[in-house]
Amino acid sequence: MWDYSDKVKDHFFNPRNAKELKDANATGDVGSITCGDALRLQLKVNPETEIIEDAGFQTFGCGSAIASSSALTEMIIGKTLDEAAKVTNKEIADYLDGLPPEKMHCSVMGREALDAAIANYRGIKPEDNHIESPLICKCFGIDEAKIVKEVTENNLTTVQDVINYTKAGGACGSCHEKIEKILEGVKKGEYAGKYVTTDMAAVKRAAEKNSCTHDHEEEMKKASENRPADEAQPFFMKSEYKGKTAKSAEEDQKTQEPAPNTTHLLWEPVMKIIEEIRPGLQGDGGDIELVHVDFTRIDVRLTGQCQGCMMEDMTLSFIADLIEERIGLKAMIVNLNNPAFAEYDSL
Repeated sequence: MWDYSDKVKDHFFNPRNAKELKDANATGDVGSITCGDALRLQLKVNPETEIIEDAGFQTFGCGSAIASSSALTEMIIGKTLDEAAKVTNKEIADYLDGLPPEKMHCSVMGREALDAAIANYRGIKPEDNHIESPLICKCFGIDEAKIVKEVTENNLTTVQDVINYTKAGGACGSCHEKIEKILEGVKKGEYAGKYVTTDMAAVKRAAEKNSCTHDHEEEMKKASENRPADEAQPFFMKSEYKGKTAKSAEEDQKTQEPAPNTTHLLWEPVMKIIEEIRPGLQGDGGDIELVHVDFTRIDVRLTGQCQGCMMEDMTLSFIADLIEERIGLKAMIVNLNNPAFAEYDSL
């Protein structure tokens, strides 16, 4: 028999906001009655402030599903959509003083319903947000992307963990071998850049653990301590570049750069944002190229009329704001064509 906390019992027997919200302007539906769990989360969002003024839920499922849904509504009422979007399934479970491991999928369902409701409010259709991913568990309709996401965000290590958080593999068991391969693939970093989670702190932890990235700041510090004085200078002041024009020095510098780290977990989502703003820059006679991505710094190269433009700082700030808004990543955006940041070979 599972051991439920007093708070879980309270939210099950006395659920908060278990109602149909007549004036809702955001709805998130997840799960399926045929698979045993389904949740509809409705939000009333103030259109001027984006504050969630009310929330209601309807759940078909077990006591943990009802308690998790009830807790979620209490946690998000009064928050802005951006604030609510940062709520994790672990925080839902913690709010209830814990859930049995076998019931963690109920908190995951709550988190997914919240994502769906926010997407619905912002006009994002399910098909626009859909990731093409192979089906792993036919019994519960769980695909590879969902399993990779939960394994990454919650540091899952066993098939039983995956069953607890997603229900995948909890019926006939025929997909256990596939789940084991996914666990091994995440551990080896094979999914870097393929599926991206919204919890950037979790992505960073998993990526560092699985060698998807490395600590550039620490490397730069060590390199700086061990480099000769001449090597610490910006590229255009180094001895090998003396007597060369700035343009030829820049071309030489570019040949020393490593290949773009296109397999990084964040490369694809950042590239999508860069490609979105390129037409506007090209219309003004400029352009932008993505060069390097990590969790603290994103390197780009502004060219044409954008190089040395008075609006350079504003352009980089705009890119930083877009990246933070879209994928929740706070990172410094560096233009490598700005001489002050041209020491790329030290990374």
